[in-house]
Amino acid sequence: MLIRSVKDEEQTLFNQIIDHPLQSWGWGEFRKKTGVAVERLGFYENGTLSKGLQITFHPIPLMGKTAGYLPKGFIPDEDQLAALKTLGKQHNSLFIKLEPNVASPVQTAQATHQKLHQFLLDHGCQPGKPLFTRYTFELDLTPDEETLFAGLNSKTRYNTKLAQKKGVQIFENSSQEGLDIYLKILGKTTSRQGFYAHKPDYFQKMWDQLSTTGTMRIFNAVYQQKVLVSWIVFIFNDVLYYPYGASTREYREVMASNLMMWEVIRFGKLQGCKKFDMWGSLGPEPDKKNPWYGFHRFKEGYGGKLMEFVGTYDLVLDPILYPIFRWIDNLRWKLLRLKKKIGFN
Repeated sequence: MLIRSVKDEEQTLFNQIIDHPLQSWGWGEFRKKTGVAVERLGFYENGTLSKGLQITFHPIPLMGKTAGYLPKGFIPDEDQLAALKTLGKQHNSLFIKLEPNVASPVQTAQATHQKLHQFLLDHGCQPGKPLFTRYTFELDLTPDEETLFAGLNSKTRYNTKLAQKKGVQIFENSSQEGLDIYLKILGKTTSRQGFYAHKPDYFQKMWDQLSTTGTMRIFNAVYQQKVLVSWIVFIFNDVLYYPYGASTREYREVMASNLMMWEVIRFGKLQGCKKFDMWGSLGPEPDKKNPWYGFHRFKEGYGGKLMEFVGTYDLVLDPILYPIFRWIDNLRWKLLRLKKKIGFN
């Protein structure tokens, strides 16, 4: 097998053989605009590109090192890890964080993932701090609409019909105006709910790059000429994703988000998508006090299967400095959580 950097003229081939938007060529170009280094590796069998990886490298303040990040890559194997070690040394990396796009139904995930877990531990990886949630709901979009709607739980069906009856309308607004509306509502959402979100410039750069590929789409839920809900969804290689959403507090009783989710499902099906990855959830026994419980329960209502990813692993390249970094990073997050808890700005 030949492993080398992917050439610009291989962009189309690269997109065809990877299976997540965060591995797509467009996403890499977007991340370059945010100031991080991007590397793409191709794995060639008999001269044909069979697998690909896209890795970003991020400076670690005060340490003179970088941290690599490989989100949603293919199943790690000997070739992948050897290539990553070489690339990491070139970028003076402390570690490379791996979050493979490897998921199984939650009921069987532990047994299914055990072999890969042991393989990673045996090859210099340690469980790392996750950037992606370990769980997601995945909905099969191949059944007809009637069957999909029947798969919603009774409360979700009721709320969706209520929104229709109240006159909520869903529009695609994949334009600069649509992005501006999303950012305005997002600002109110983050202020109200107290969670962290990317800055507007991050989304603007994302839009500038991904809108040209058709990957990024924006939808509005409108009631009485007011946008109540705005969502960003991704479509890539026959899979629909729901990564970003924002909503106002106005007219919550008309259940606009419920209709939004259903219409996005219908949209994905019309686009030929085979499945819908809802981009994160809590686990099989969610804590009702968890701040994300409401999102989990909302997504659960649409009949998807709870899936568990293999998890997050750090491929350690500097075993002396790595534990020091982890200690400092854990302390930093404790301070950030304390700052949020006491409301200190």
